[in-house]
Amino acid sequence: MNIKRIKLEEDLSKAFQIRKKVFVEEQGVPLEDEFDEFDTLEGQCNHILVYHEENPVGTGRIRVVDGLGKLERICILKPFRKFGLGKVIIKGLEAIAEEKGVSRVKLHGQTHAEGFYQKLGYRTSSDVFMEDGIPHIVMEKDIATN
Repeated sequence: MNIKRIKLEEDLSKAFQIRKKVFVEEQGVPLEDEFDEFDTLEGQCNHILVYHEENPVGTGRIRVVDGLGKLERICILKPFRKFGLGKVIIKGLEAIAEEKGVSRVKLHGQTHAEGFYQKLGYRTSSDVFMEDGIPHIVMEKDIATN
């Protein structure tokens, strides 16, 4: 498995295909809600792909909002969710945050993934709220910067 920072439109398209499969087709998020103005190579986001046996199977993005790194659109294709790739994505996004000099990150995690994020050092900082019909919580983590 490896991770790649997206720099080409072709790779961004692969990330979009993964997100569409997971969020739109599997979880029922409306297509118009899944993609936004931050989904460009030149925008405020850094996007990544994670690979399993040379195939792109997961993605995520990070952008800096009000001095915090906001981890977003983190997903892995269903057959590849038990290989530790979620941790690889999170660590990759946290590394980008550190490069940007950010000392704290946050995310809107689906409630079923709360334990996963807690194992990676995240703490819950909100009550449950609905986002696209799915229960979420805000989770935060302080990260070391060099």
